[in-house]
Amino acid sequence: MNILEDVTTTTDTPREHAYSRLSPDAVIDAVESQGFYCDGRQLALNSYENRVYQVGIEEGTPLIAKFYRPERWSDEQILEEHRFSAELAATEVSAVEPMLDKAGNSLFNFGGFRFALYRRQGGHAPELDNFDHLLSLGRVLGRMHACSAVSQFKYRPDIDIQSYAVDSRDFILAQGFIPNSLMESYRSLADHLIELVSAVFARVEYQSIRLHGDCHPGNILWRDNAPHFVDFDDARSGPAIQDLWMLLSGDRQQQTAQLAEVIEGYQEFCDFNYAEISLIEALRTLRIMYYSAWLARRWSDPAFPMNFPWFNTERYWAEHILELREQFSLLQEEPLKLF
Repeated sequence: MNILEDVTTTTDTPREHAYSRLSPDAVIDAVESQGFYCDGRQLALNSYENRVYQVGIEEGTPLIAKFYRPERWSDEQILEEHRFSAELAATEVSAVEPMLDKAGNSLFNFGGFRFALYRRQGGHAPELDNFDHLLSLGRVLGRMHACSAVSQFKYRPDIDIQSYAVDSRDFILAQGFIPNSLMESYRSLADHLIELVSAVFARVEYQSIRLHGDCHPGNILWRDNAPHFVDFDDARSGPAIQDLWMLLSGDRQQQTAQLAEVIEGYQEFCDFNYAEISLIEALRTLRIMYYSAWLARRWSDPAFPMNFPWFNTERYWAEHILELREQFSLLQEEPLKLF
């Protein structure tokens, strides 16, 4: 059995709300267990799957402490993510890698939590309507993929239809999240989308490579005229276009121009398989379905109702179905074409 069949589809239950034990004092104690002296400053950063804090260090630069959600990833999967970002950083791709202790360890344990420490990386989101930014992003992603294609993940999973779409549909239906008035609409639409997405993937030949996996602007920090990639927590294997399509926005004409700029920079360092452009809407559909199921799986974590109060209302599910219908239409249109 693939390890991920257990850890990524498990629903949180009350006994798993270990984060309730992650008090400010516990965060400081964990960081100080690695030989640092904290000055008492602490800032919770925008992270829900894990818990991430900026922690002040006496006479030093603050560190970022990331506490992994229990039972999501295995130690082997976390360490594989760490090695991947370190490998990229070693090739001068600006990927923020975890810090190592004197013994070369990057994953630590304290008080029942697994955690890692990172240097603080300043910056702001890239301007995706700025073609110079897009060209630079394409260059760095090309360098990243040239490196990542050299070897494969052993423990981390693939971006696939089963875990992103089929399992998401089945979980939402089985757990009763969909209102009865919308259940049949959702079931029928999800079934048709899975068929369409499967057909798209069957038509496209691509090389599965190691990916950042969640390459949206919030995980890219722009500083000193260059992008810096953070949070490789969702690193998986899949088609290269997965790390490119979330840089696109606007109407079809705008997306075409943006993609052309990204690929121009990308191909300075890595060949691009243009057939993968046909996967963009299929991958977007998988992400939409997976996201709604992710919220559902985490709904018993008190942080989720607090920060996503609009979820699991009849209005949310009606809008979700409408969004999936739009994807159904887009999947039947011609994909973007650069030539």
